[in-house]
Amino acid sequence: MKVKLNSAAACVFPSETKGGGRRGLTQQVRSRDSGAVTPVRRRPSGSLPAAGGDPGARAPARAPRPAQRDAAVRGRRTPISGRRGRRGVTVSAPRPARGPQAPDPPAAGARDRKRERAMELRRLWLLCCCCGCCPGAAPAPPSGRNPPAAFRMTFHRDLQEINQALTFASESYLQESLNRHRQLNSLFPGENSTAVYGINQFSYLFPEEFKAIYLRSRPSSFPRFLAGAHTSISNLSLPLRFDWRDKHVVTPVRNQQTCGGCWAFTVVGAVESACAIEGQPLEALSVQQVLDCSYSNYGCNGGSPLNALNWLSKMQVKLVRDSEYPFKAQNGLCRYFSDSHFGFSIKGYSAYDFRDHEDEMAKALLTLGPLIVVVDAVSWQDYLGGIIQHHCSSGEANHAVLVTGFDKTGSTPYWIVRNSWGTSWGIDGCVHVKMGGNICGIAESVSAVFV
Repeated sequence: MKVKLNSAAACVFPSETKGGGRRGLTQQVRSRDSGAVTPVRRRPSGSLPAAGGDPGARAPARAPRPAQRDAAVRGRRTPISGRRGRRGVTVSAPRPARGPQAPDPPAAGARDRKRERAMELRRLWLLCCCCGCCPGAAPAPPSGRNPPAAFRMTFHRDLQEINQALTFASESYLQESLNRHRQLNSLFPGENSTAVYGINQFSYLFPEEFKAIYLRSRPSSFPRFLAGAHTSISNLSLPLRFDWRDKHVVTPVRNQQTCGGCWAFTVVGAVESACAIEGQPLEALSVQQVLDCSYSNYGCNGGSPLNALNWLSKMQVKLVRDSEYPFKAQNGLCRYFSDSHFGFSIKGYSAYDFRDHEDEMAKALLTLGPLIVVVDAVSWQDYLGGIIQHHCSSGEANHAVLVTGFDKTGSTPYWIVRNSWGTSWGIDGCVHVKMGGNICGIAESVSAVFV
């Protein structure tokens, strides 16, 4: 029931009289000024005012049009009981049936369904990792409540699908790795000292993925000295074997993880060894400082050892301890230290091209300390041990490593190279590369540090 309020009325609400029924229904109007409540008798619907009645009475309403009548029927509210009380509960009358509805939009295509299913599997995989179902994930704490059986059934079914998909992908990676290992190991089966290739921590990656993640060293335009340019290097006799690790001036092998910062690890390793050779304590210096602060480089996205050496020498940067600026395997903001802060700096560096003169390179190693080299390490992905002497081109320099020694006692002389892929890779984190022939481009871009 709608009542139109005038300016003098504050509220209008229905009430009942003793007579009850429809004719007993009244309205009480509370005056806004006086606050008094005045009962007003409601005229039965459809009745007309008597002749000579109230001149201000409203004229009878015109008959509604069909469209208005239908709208009124749809909006009418019918009481549950026949007696309309003040607080009577009402329900809406059923609306007339509508015309034919538009057809539902067509179902999503197979590609959309696959994409949605992949997103669901990805979310479930994250849920598994949070719950401790994934390998290496922390176990979920006991909650003291068991999930419903329907949830467990759905969860385990989806988890089984995830495992099947991951197993299929792993089998694809593994099959390609096995084919690659078989090919590499079958090229020179008669050589006992040749490299051996097999399953390691990188076998789950395609070669393109491995290269994109771990081989991020970039070339530099800095000039390099030709072999024999320094007479101080040429006046030495070479021993059959030499390794700076035996002198306890080389820090342990580190792990760059998925950060493409091999260039920074190699430069820091060379500075650590150069300082230790000069009598300073052997300490692990900050790789993260070089990643964050070295200009003309790109942190974990790649860089050049020569650019980093030029930055250290030109700016006289002091490398702080690794404990003060720890490695985070990601790019970060450069942290600056005061000039009085303890650190290690370099006086300069030199760069060489020792192609066809690797004996001179060995003399430089004896004289200057461990050498920074940039190699083509695409075939190093599956390396297990032995001496790399084949199927390693020198066409592209993409990985920076540290040469710590050489060994000429056997039938195949080789360089001892320290990598930054952890001790589980190769020979305790190192690789042996044949001396002579510029294998893997090991003699093209060689750098040394002066402290």
